[in-house]
Amino acid sequence: MMSDTPVAATPEEAPEEYVASPCISVCSVDPVTKMCIGCLRTLQEIGAWRSMTPDEKRACVAATEERALSIPRRSAGGQVFAPDHPKLKRFRK
Repeated sequence: MMSDTPVAATPEEAPEEYVASPCISVCSVDPVTKMCIGCLRTLQEIGAWRSMTPDEKRACVAATEERALSIPRRSAGGQVFAPDHPKLKRFRK
């Protein structure tokens, strides 16, 4: 029996609908900014990610890219990642 529940799109199934999470698996919240030091999302953005529309996800990713201009992504130890760090590969244009 088929379910009416939509299945999350993957890049292979619906490339125009899939938006990759900006998560780089460095999940630690900065106590001052209240943002993840790895992906630069707010706690609200992280919590809402799974229920966001593709357009909302694209806006969230754009916001993290804008934040990265003034707040560099860091490791859990606080070190700033070099621009060519492998964890940032997917964000290079």
